[in-house]
Amino acid sequence: MLQIFFEDEQIIVVEKTVGIESQSSHSFEPDMVSEIKKHINKLSTAKCEPYVGVIHRLDKPVGGVMVYAKTQKAAAALSKQVSEGKMTKKYQAVICGKLVDNVGNYVDYLLKDSKSNTSKIVDKGINGAKEAKLNYKVIRTIQEGEEVLSLVEIELLTGRHHQIRVQMSGHGTPLWGDNKYNLQFTPAAGAGRKRGSIALCSCYLAFSHPVTGRKMSFQMKPEYSVFAKFQ
Repeated sequence: MLQIFFEDEQIIVVEKTVGIESQSSHSFEPDMVSEIKKHINKLSTAKCEPYVGVIHRLDKPVGGVMVYAKTQKAAAALSKQVSEGKMTKKYQAVICGKLVDNVGNYVDYLLKDSKSNTSKIVDKGINGAKEAKLNYKVIRTIQEGEEVLSLVEIELLTGRHHQIRVQMSGHGTPLWGDNKYNLQFTPAAGAGRKRGSIALCSCYLAFSHPVTGRKMSFQMKPEYSVFAKFQ
């Protein structure tokens, strides 16, 4: 069932479900765009297909707050906010290990490999490399046996492919459950390692309404998977 935080004629703010694509998947699997269209169709008598504009994206294994446009005018206005850095996006993540500083930032250059659908940190001068910036703040650190886990809040200042996952892994504290960038969870780690959804959630989203200009913010607290250990 679609979890809706806010909806009017211009936009709809929803909770993206873990394991579902945030944009049209062009397959038989469900995706957020299709689910929102189904919701709109139930409320409308119009025979034409409803418009749903994708403003930002979340990786398939990541859940959290997202905004979609219901008109092209709203889509253009929201996309402009994204490009101008006026849309605030914060995440909560559980990382394996402990950060040296409780508050800090990372500035790296990422290069995407389309063949493997992965990215990596490279030198600034590498052709195709894009600057990636984020701020982080440690909320809590716990220890279970020999394993140290930290709950962190991350504010994205740029929106690169797999950015949080790549930067946290590149700095020695990969995300719990990440089967691409955490060696403990990759297929090569074997069946003995407990598997679960990646511990990354879009927990806060703030922007201006595309028509009225009203400041809007939405937040949620992840309680699934390993996040439950920090409740």
